[in-house]
Amino acid sequence: MMMVFNPIFWNVVARFEYKTRFLSRAFRSPRVACVFLAVIIFHLMLLRSRRFQLALQSQPRFSDCFWISPILDWLGPSLVAVGVFLALSCFWVLGFYGTFLGDYFGILMKSKVTSFPFTVTSHPMYYGSFLEYVGMALWYRCPAGLLLSTVLLGTYLVAISFEEPFTIEIYRQKNAKKST
Repeated sequence: MMMVFNPIFWNVVARFEYKTRFLSRAFRSPRVACVFLAVIIFHLMLLRSRRFQLALQSQPRFSDCFWISPILDWLGPSLVAVGVFLALSCFWVLGFYGTFLGDYFGILMKSKVTSFPFTVTSHPMYYGSFLEYVGMALWYRCPAGLLLSTVLLGTYLVAISFEEPFTIEIYRQKNAKKST
């Protein structure tokens, strides 16, 4: 449930904020409102990660085949490291407000970011998170974790289908205003 809930929650709240400015009005500042939503998103992420860890610990595991164990011992942590690197480098490039949906609050960057890690993938935070979860599932040798990771990826792909056109449109509008 947490795998699906988090991205749906932040997309629904952010879209509602964009259309109504309900959080910005309540906090009398779009920046404070964005921080408020970021704190909620961060706590939901911690809760999801903990629930995922508990699921990994409580579910059946792959048997330790003599030839696959060394591969999983290397592959799992490597995927986690790559995922964390993508997510952290994304945070570094976007900054706090860019990472936590500031564009829905009217807090825009100078232009749409196209530098690393966006040169590797157009959605490094989502794919990095997915790699972290797959890596943990492999590290724990948990088939249920792989299934949950796949559900998470599917949810992220749906979120991308909503977020990407929005981001393209707001920066198109910003550039159109700048050129007039």
